[in-house]
Amino acid sequence: MLEVRELHVAYGAAPALWGVSLDLRAGELLCVVGPNGAGKTTLISTLAGMLRARAGRIAFEGRDITALPAHRFCAAGIAIVPEGRRLFTGMSVRDNLELGSYLPGSRVQRMHTLEQVLALFPALVTKLPHLAGSLSGGQQQMVAIGRALMSRPQLLLLDEPSLGLAPAVVLDMFQAIREINARGTSVLLVEQNVAMAMELARRAYVMEEGRIVAEGLASELMDRPEIRKAYLGLEAH
Repeated sequence: MLEVRELHVAYGAAPALWGVSLDLRAGELLCVVGPNGAGKTTLISTLAGMLRARAGRIAFEGRDITALPAHRFCAAGIAIVPEGRRLFTGMSVRDNLELGSYLPGSRVQRMHTLEQVLALFPALVTKLPHLAGSLSGGQQQMVAIGRALMSRPQLLLLDEPSLGLAPAVVLDMFQAIREINARGTSVLLVEQNVAMAMELARRAYVMEEGRIVAEGLASELMDRPEIRKAYLGLEAH
């Protein structure tokens, strides 16, 4: 579904990604993990069209989208939940959600998709008329994910969805991500919580200093002593 080949991205003269290549299959839940500054947000922002690659190729459903204008990525079937949620806090929860369905195809299905989002996040049912800024951090993250789902994407990009959330809320959030994937949406998850991300995904890529340094089945990566020590602070089994 998604093919990334030798991707190079820079901020001015400062390189951020160096020859990154990865693949995501249709229906897959894939995670990309790594420490702060590894390039994870740069990668996911480039895959969403928010940053332009300096070199390399991004193909989605067999179509080269490397040079696609940013505003056309959503129509191509890609939606992103950015780090920090970026809601319109002075607007209602309903209005924030409905902003995700502005394209003609998703607008026709708006009410049906909204029902699906509320079934996934029942805590939002009574919050629809409330200002998004009045919600808890966990509820705001639900709105951010719901807004992305309103576009009915084929691929959902999630950038640090657990950031700043209480542990109990994180568990609920990851369960929702699992359910989204089970419903048929492909998911690329960028996450600092390595243990939970690896438990959620079948395959994973590990990034460090703008490069992919390891890849494979999540369970096998978690058994590698260097991964456990570097990213979990644990010694080998």
